[in-house]
Amino acid sequence: MCRTKRPVLWITTAVIVVVAAVGLYLFQPWRLFTTNHVDEAPPAASGQQAVPAAQLATGAFISHEHETNGSAEVLQLADEKATLRLTDLRTSDGPALHVWLSDQPVRQDGGGNLDDGRHVDLGSLKGNEGNQNYAIPPGTDLDTFSTVTVWCERFSVSFGAAELKPRV
Repeated sequence: MCRTKRPVLWITTAVIVVVAAVGLYLFQPWRLFTTNHVDEAPPAASGQQAVPAAQLATGAFISHEHETNGSAEVLQLADEKATLRLTDLRTSDGPALHVWLSDQPVRQDGGGNLDDGRHVDLGSLKGNEGNQNYAIPPGTDLDTFSTVTVWCERFSVSFGAAELKPRV
């Protein structure tokens, strides 16, 4: 091999390695094959025994960027605290997944609109499968924030969302 081609080969190799490392960091493709199962018990008010939570709203997930199934419900505990409960959730694992309440409507053709208005971040998704609870901050207007989404903050996409319909 000619000595003049060696620097070009080294530079090309270095660029390929850097691009591959950045791509792996951003996309984390191995997460397509991982599962994190969570099975939390339904919430109970602190200091209360066997007092059932009142169901304020429910909804079923629809898929957006990744197939997503399960249901969501807002529960009012005896101590006046509200909790979002995800039941039988099943979605893909991914980088920087969060659970959001949004003021935007759920669209069948995608969830790119769910960050257009206001949202309340309830925290990181605990697991991509199973049952899990998220505390809703006091003072959150559930008439305004009527959509729950599994939101990927890294790519600004909804994996799936559910419209929370009030119980009558």
